[in-house]
Amino acid sequence: MKNSAASNGNWRSLIQLVRQTRPPKAALSIALGLSLISTLVGLLIPLFTKNAVDSFSVSSLSPGQIAAMAGAFLAQAAAGGVSVYLLNYIGHHVVAGIRERLWHKLLVLPVPYYDRHRTGDTISRMTNDTSVIKGLITEHTTGFITGIISIVGSIAVLLYMDWRMTLIMFSVFPLAFLILFPLARRMYTFSKDTQQETAKFTSVLNRVLSEIRLVKAAGAESVELERGDTAIRSLFRFGLREGTVQAMMAPLISFVLLMLLVVLFGYGGMRVASGAISAGQLVAFMLYLFQIVLPLTQISTFFTQLQKTMGATDMIVKVLEDEEENPEAGDRVTDAGQSLRVERVTFGYKPDEPILKDVSFTMETGKVTAIVGPSGSGKTTLFSLLERFYTPLAGEIRLGDTSIGRYSLASWRNQIGYVSQESPLIAGTIRDNICYGMQREVSAEELAQAARMAYADTFIEELPEKYETEVGERGIKLSGGQRQRIAIARALLRNPKILMLDEATSSLDSRSEAVVQQALGNLMQGRTTLVIAHRLSTVVDADRIVFLEKGVVTGTGTHEQLLAMHEMYRQFAAQQLKLAAEPQGAL
Repeated sequence: MKNSAASNGNWRSLIQLVRQTRPPKAALSIALGLSLISTLVGLLIPLFTKNAVDSFSVSSLSPGQIAAMAGAFLAQAAAGGVSVYLLNYIGHHVVAGIRERLWHKLLVLPVPYYDRHRTGDTISRMTNDTSVIKGLITEHTTGFITGIISIVGSIAVLLYMDWRMTLIMFSVFPLAFLILFPLARRMYTFSKDTQQETAKFTSVLNRVLSEIRLVKAAGAESVELERGDTAIRSLFRFGLREGTVQAMMAPLISFVLLMLLVVLFGYGGMRVASGAISAGQLVAFMLYLFQIVLPLTQISTFFTQLQKTMGATDMIVKVLEDEEENPEAGDRVTDAGQSLRVERVTFGYKPDEPILKDVSFTMETGKVTAIVGPSGSGKTTLFSLLERFYTPLAGEIRLGDTSIGRYSLASWRNQIGYVSQESPLIAGTIRDNICYGMQREVSAEELAQAARMAYADTFIEELPEKYETEVGERGIKLSGGQRQRIAIARALLRNPKILMLDEATSSLDSRSEAVVQQALGNLMQGRTTLVIAHRLSTVVDADRIVFLEKGVVTGTGTHEQLLAMHEMYRQFAAQQLKLAAEPQGAL
């Protein structure tokens, strides 16, 4: 009963998924109509053959009959060709619609979704699973529909010609059904497992190829080779299981055909000898038998593909039904020039494992607040909460007196400029990267001004193609300092009210760091700034320093105040700034 309910659910999900893409009904009607015409023409051919056999002579074949036959064959071929084209059009239309829905969905899924799912699995939903649905519509639906028409029409004609022989001939089919149906159920299980394995293999490919430099630098080729081989062998085993079922189905269908032929020749020959039917009728029976058995093969292939498609549909529907963000829901930020207050915030990626515990502090308008502390204390997690990638388990973050959760995501994130250690770039030109995310046309003057304030104009102007220079995947063609300055230019162009810096100079050499620090100085002017500091030398002049230790705020104040009252901060300062360990030590 559970399997039956699941199967019905899969059917409904597939039909609903296809209907939501609004397939062109006119094209579908024409395709089905042409398929019907083509099939009906095929049903008339055995009757013509019967008459030709029963009254065969050269004189009985008039030019008109030959022309009619040739015309019928040409019409059948043309109708079949147009029908196949239209069904391909419909299939691609449906898949494009599903991919558009998936793409829109993937862009509004929250960050926790991507924490739970591997990138390769998500890519597999968009590519492999949608291709399976396309294959069902474009390659197998025609055969299924015309096969049903051909079988029903052939059976109707056979019953009219000789119902006794027809019933005896079809006594074989219940046995075939009892054998083939369990095989089809197993095919569904295997196809679903194959989809999952394909997604896993896609994950391996995506991870390795996107970080191929790390693989080579770490000498991990042999490790990744084994992982890839394991995934390929697993796919091979699942493919063999599918092949085994298909290999069992093919000879079974051939066995059914042979049994039908034996019955037809044995019993039909007796009927011809007794004069109950003519030789032409027996030939017609044989032709109609092939018009039943061959479509049965197409129908069995359709159901095999349908099992794969329902498995793919399950995966796609799970993504489409996942909870999403609504970037426009909420109020618009009208005054971002207010203090930001973190009030008793508790958060953990798992509810029972908090990373931040009852954290409170204030970021004053237009001033610099630095977050320092040991690795793993929750500094980056705090940034993620401010960007609303996650929601606190307890407590609130307020802009003035208003919880930031009341603002729309689009409006809130538009107030924030973020420069990280890595400063990710997209594959494209320098212009594309500086203007990335802008909802309006950026003039050449604005672009040049942002680059100039970020001290990026000097190296950009030295490049042969200047702002049209391709940066490579993840900005690999630029140095670390150049990537940072591009990121700062991007933030300057957005003109954010709130600035978040994740120690943007920690991985640079001293010369690049000096230039980037100057650019950051331009960026920070007049903005509420929050800095994650791994090196105290970069934040000793901050207006307020918040010391975070194991998710708990253990001290706040200026550099001098923390030196005087915070033991661990003094240890940090002694190690990094070469200070004396005494509390009264000065810089």
